[in-house]
Amino acid sequence: MATPGFRPTHVVPQHGMPAWEDPDPAHPTVPLDPLLPVQLVERRGDWGHVLCANGWSAWVDGRFLVAVPQDPPAAGGPQARTPDPRPLLARTEQTLARYRSAVEELACGGLDGESFRGRTQGLRIGVVVDGESVWVYDTEEGRWVYGDGKDLSTYATDDEPRAAAADPGHAPTQVVTPDGP
Repeated sequence: MATPGFRPTHVVPQHGMPAWEDPDPAHPTVPLDPLLPVQLVERRGDWGHVLCANGWSAWVDGRFLVAVPQDPPAAGGPQARTPDPRPLLARTEQTLARYRSAVEELACGGLDGESFRGRTQGLRIGVVVDGESVWVYDTEEGRWVYGDGKDLSTYATDDEPRAAAADPGHAPTQVVTPDGP
């Protein structure tokens, strides 16, 4: 039976993963099945407290969870927009051209492997185009943006998860199942 309001935020990696009763390696529990949808409900450094659709919860190494993509921002959504997508697309094209040039030189024998690594070190782009929608990685801001042809809005960021504060000012998050705590 699924927990009411359950909406997965992540999926367990394809080979499954170990799980613990507490964020402590001394208290292992049943491992999670491969590709199991879970909801991340709390982070403590690298530890992630996940809730399964049946209400069962466990602690896992949150770094290995696979994020479930959320729908792109809808019209009238968040105001964090970049007015013109063209400059970001131009930077992406320039980076791709630099990479393509290095690949051509490598293929023609003008570069060895070490020189190729040196030429391509630090290059980073990401683009997904699906009809009128585009997702582009903005290396200057360290974020993925979604565009509809006119505007860009932040979709996801590279911000590192922060370690839990020593005293968050409230009790830790608890998962309550319909059968009780």
